[in-house]
Amino acid sequence: MIIAKNIHKYYDSLHVLKGVDLHIKKGEIVSIVGASGAGKTTLLQILGTLDNPAKSKETTLEINGENVLKMNDKTLSKFRNNHLGFIFQFHQLLPEFTALENVCIPAFIAGKEKKETEKEAQKLLAFLGLSERANHKPNELSGGEQQRVAVARALINKPAVIFADEPSGNLDTVSAENLHQLFFKLRTELGQTFVIVTHNEELANMADRKLIMKDGLIL
Repeated sequence: MIIAKNIHKYYDSLHVLKGVDLHIKKGEIVSIVGASGAGKTTLLQILGTLDNPAKSKETTLEINGENVLKMNDKTLSKFRNNHLGFIFQFHQLLPEFTALENVCIPAFIAGKEKKETEKEAQKLLAFLGLSERANHKPNELSGGEQQRVAVARALINKPAVIFADEPSGNLDTVSAENLHQLFFKLRTELGQTFVIVTHNEELANMADRKLIMKDGLIL
């Protein structure tokens, strides 16, 4: 599903990623852990095509069989919208829209039909136990509910890979545990591949594989 080779990243003179190699299989849940500054989020952003690695002939990044480093900006944006989903520590829901409307946004960006999109969004919200909250705005939802709406939004275009950056870092213990179990339920029922950066040891240890980063490399 993801094959990354020789991933380097510099910020001015700071060498953040120092030649990362990574292979993630379809349907796998992989956690990435390490101290702050180890390069976890930078790696996640590059794998998720939100940032670019340093240019090098030896550097490659394939996702779902596509060489994303050879795509132009327009093609890459379309690929990202159709094939990748993102869950962040802060849900980043748009406050002026309802839960249902927030979930629909990536599908509308992809040009999908309104009626069919809303039907799929309703189905996802029901799957996540949020049917009764579909017409509520984010400020009317609990933290756990907001994060589940964000998960539904990440799933609306049926992405091949979900990238999650500290997805439970802003939740209470019970909500965090529920979210962690949800990821495994999604993998079982929908076949999602997950790449999760986390400081939560429980979540990290639940993954199929736990990768430890230190000083810009996977140990």
